[in-house]
Amino acid sequence: MKRIVLGFFLISLLGQINAQIAPQKRTRTTDTTVVNVKEQDTSKVVRALTKLAGLDGNESAKARIQDYLIISSENDTTYVDTTLTIQKEYKFNYLRKDNFGLIPFSNLGQTYNSLTYNFGSTSLMPEMGARARHFNFMEVEDIYYYRVPTPLTELFFKTALEQGQLLDSFFTVNTSPQFNFSIAYKGLRSLGKYQRQLTSTGNFRFTTNYQTKNNRYIIRAHFVAQDLMNQENGGIKDTSVEDFESGSPETIDRSLLEVNFDGSDDAENILLGKRFHVDHTYRLINKKDSLSENKLSIGHILSFNDKTYQFDQGQSSTIFGDAFKTSNLQDKVTLEDFYNQLHLNFSNNIIGDLQFNISNNNYNYGYNRIVILNDNTIINRLKGNVFSAGGKYHKQYKGFDLQGELGLNIAGDFDGNFLKATASFQLNQDISASATLNHSAKAPNYNVLLYQSDYVNYNWRNNFNNTETQQLAFQLKSNKYATITADFSTISDYTYFKKENDLVEAFQNSNTITYARFKLENEIKFGNFGLNNTILYQKVDGSNNTLNVPELTTRNTLYYANHMFQKALYMQTGLTFNYFTKYYMNGYDPVLAEFYVQTENKYGNFPLLDFFLNVKIRQTRIYVKAEHFNSSLTGYNFYSAPNNPYRDFVVRFGVVWNFFM
Repeated sequence: MKRIVLGFFLISLLGQINAQIAPQKRTRTTDTTVVNVKEQDTSKVVRALTKLAGLDGNESAKARIQDYLIISSENDTTYVDTTLTIQKEYKFNYLRKDNFGLIPFSNLGQTYNSLTYNFGSTSLMPEMGARARHFNFMEVEDIYYYRVPTPLTELFFKTALEQGQLLDSFFTVNTSPQFNFSIAYKGLRSLGKYQRQLTSTGNFRFTTNYQTKNNRYIIRAHFVAQDLMNQENGGIKDTSVEDFESGSPETIDRSLLEVNFDGSDDAENILLGKRFHVDHTYRLINKKDSLSENKLSIGHILSFNDKTYQFDQGQSSTIFGDAFKTSNLQDKVTLEDFYNQLHLNFSNNIIGDLQFNISNNNYNYGYNRIVILNDNTIINRLKGNVFSAGGKYHKQYKGFDLQGELGLNIAGDFDGNFLKATASFQLNQDISASATLNHSAKAPNYNVLLYQSDYVNYNWRNNFNNTETQQLAFQLKSNKYATITADFSTISDYTYFKKENDLVEAFQNSNTITYARFKLENEIKFGNFGLNNTILYQKVDGSNNTLNVPELTTRNTLYYANHMFQKALYMQTGLTFNYFTKYYMNGYDPVLAEFYVQTENKYGNFPLLDFFLNVKIRQTRIYVKAEHFNSSLTGYNFYSAPNNPYRDFVVRFGVVWNFFM
């Protein structure tokens, strides 16, 4: 509830700010927006902010939508997009990104089961674990920085499932052409349709960036604080599976279905995280002559991450085997990671862009207890330092765009290396092609190497080999025809969780796995109608059922879009069809917050049909969707994971509202 109150507080505050600086007039076109920001004598706030931004009455007459810049951690720049497209429909969800290849659990804010995997990696260090809790955890690459001519606010709202709402409020302003800050908060509370399924999550973000007037010094920094809590019911009981699949009127009320944890053995897990991140550079040389352009800069990245994962249960459950105690179970693990990188950047229009860097990771992962199992003491902590070196390269040469990146751990307890090279070429104005080679070797995740729990079976210290992956990827892209993507991966010493003898453990596959993916994306338009298709074909060999994916996954949307009421309103309506073939779908373990391999039952082969109606009025987009409206027509055999049904038919709506000065 505190998160929802905070969300409403931010909405109210930002709404009041923007109410004071509301525009007197706006001109609008279909694809871009021009916002009039000329001073009005009635608004002191407008005059103050305009002056702070360094604009006078004439210069501030018009600010284009392209001037509202969004800058990624890799310095890629886009601008605010207020159009209504089918891609916006795909991104109007809890993650606020296209979730093709993921199937969500029944309640909003729970985890997602993965229908596909990407083994291209440029990481040198293990991940914490509890990966099922990380889908909505915002990493460094998920944070953006801004540069705007006038204050900008975005309000996102969407109804949740049974007593709850999803809110995301965002505000950014340039107090001068050199300095920007932004503040945002996403909060969710949703009770869910089944027993013991409450979700309560919050993502707070603050960013700032500054550059000197001569552009020699640039700094970007952010702070994030995140808490993602889920009650865990262990899925519906085996005895309730038949009741669910029968579709009997008595069980249409899903709260009547028995779940595995519904009394004194109720459980929940939570992922907490805080991060402070700074990235700054100073330009030493910025020299131009008639033949060449030379740039030399030095940079520093500092990032401190503090994560905590905790599983609590009132009373032990036989589902997870024997326990050291029968009540008040608590598994708590922390990871502190302090990262420093120094990099030297040289740019020359003949040689290209070069970077050399050295890095240090100081890590501390573990528990505040010692476990003795079968007369063996399981250590409680992994801590130390890892030093690495690497580089980057970028060059445009005779129509080719060449990029490369490499890294190597040169000292410390974890070995690791990666190499990534990409070559892209623009064949003509519409068609481009690219090829990418990626090699990676790194240690398994921390929770695979070390785990401790009040459950006896969930205690281990493994000395697994590094997982090595090689990936070759190709893409042929045409805005007019289609985008075709193919990648081929080989994985050695793949680590995974598997359920054996009704207990989940960590394993390593010593065989080599080959994994191929082919993806087609295209859109066919005829008049005001459109057919958007995404089709994914996958094939796995040599995995011994340790890497399982559906062979075919597809999403097809037939829609109608047109202007109405003298172009004052833009409407978009249609049907989306989602489907994947049967396969050994991974199960979900709430103690680890991880998915595990199971080979007992196959799931899939059920269609998901959604009907949507979206409209845009000025800078406001309104979304209404009837999700899975065929649930009662095509059989109750839909699952997100074993014993975890997918959502029944539900109607949800929401809005995205941008405010400009």
